[in-house]
Amino acid sequence: MVFITFLIVYKLFRIEVWDEYMKHYRRFDLQLFNQEKTEKPTPKHRKQAREKGQVAKSTELTSALLLIATFATFYVIIPYTFDRLMNFTSEFWSNINSVDFTINEIHSLIIEMIIEGLILVLPILFVAILIGVITNIMQVGAMLTGEPLKPKLEKLDPIQGFQKIFSKRAIVELAKSIFKMVVIGFIAYVLFTNQMDHFPYFFNMPVIQIAREVGSLTWTFIFRVSLALVGLSILDYVYQVWDHEQNLKMTKQQVKDEHKQTEGDPQVKSKMKEKQREISKNRMMNEVPEADVVITNPIHLAVALKYDENCTAPIVTAKGQGYIAGKIKEIAKDNDVVVVENKELARSLYFSVELGELIPEDLYKAVAEVLAFVYRLKRS
Repeated sequence: MVFITFLIVYKLFRIEVWDEYMKHYRRFDLQLFNQEKTEKPTPKHRKQAREKGQVAKSTELTSALLLIATFATFYVIIPYTFDRLMNFTSEFWSNINSVDFTINEIHSLIIEMIIEGLILVLPILFVAILIGVITNIMQVGAMLTGEPLKPKLEKLDPIQGFQKIFSKRAIVELAKSIFKMVVIGFIAYVLFTNQMDHFPYFFNMPVIQIAREVGSLTWTFIFRVSLALVGLSILDYVYQVWDHEQNLKMTKQQVKDEHKQTEGDPQVKSKMKEKQREISKNRMMNEVPEADVVITNPIHLAVALKYDENCTAPIVTAKGQGYIAGKIKEIAKDNDVVVVENKELARSLYFSVELGELIPEDLYKAVAEVLAFVYRLKRS
């Protein structure tokens, strides 16, 4: 007997524990489902992300265009700057014996050297800044925000830092770096292999000619690398746009919370609408005693009409169905308002005329007959 009782208790306990476990499991599973980012981002969510500096932007595209622009500028201005540098150097060395190395002379010489250096650097710097600004505007538009620069304590979290090391973005960046190294190495190998037979002739060339040959070879190498990087950056930009859209996706709970913030809590709105309907119903019921007639279905519908000499037609002052229709008829009887049964007219008035509106012309005749009956009834 004790053994059987023990088995029954054990079975009941197992069932209770299992039910409790399944209850928590379903709740946990539902929470996981709600946390999945499956919903498209709302305009408000996109705006907030943009204000935080979270936009789809490829740094590879900016780097590739900067590389092409700066070296193209350098290639264009190098003949002019090289001639200036050679003239400055030859003039300095030709007058070296007549120069008094006083403090003023050294100061003037340093100023002149700085000016020559700025003539070489400033055009390249200007083009780099211009291309950087244009490229960013092309990708994300005009945007100025300091949100990414704000210090955040979560950035110091070692766990999050460890997760970022092995994140999808880190793997993608590693793959891009390896791909760039492979592409640059392949271009360099092909280019220098083709030029290998030409290198021995450098021993018979003057220094200026060697510099020009090396510069031409370097420009060819940079140009080919830049074109390859531009192709890579276009693919990277497409990926960044896709990845940005995936990161912007929202969970169902986020959509609900945002909807509550923008539109208001549905429960509060429902209560407000219920309150408004209650106020409207009370106001409508107050109009019933002033009506000339109440037309019924006779059970389900009731419509109260009032004719004012200042109006061109009677006005619907109250209407309702079911419980409200019963209340309208009850108030009408308590206030000696005539109640007329007319199924077709009651249905037409209820479904085609709103509160406070004049009856349509196609119902003039039917309503006039009812009002005439009411007036005759009141005179008798």
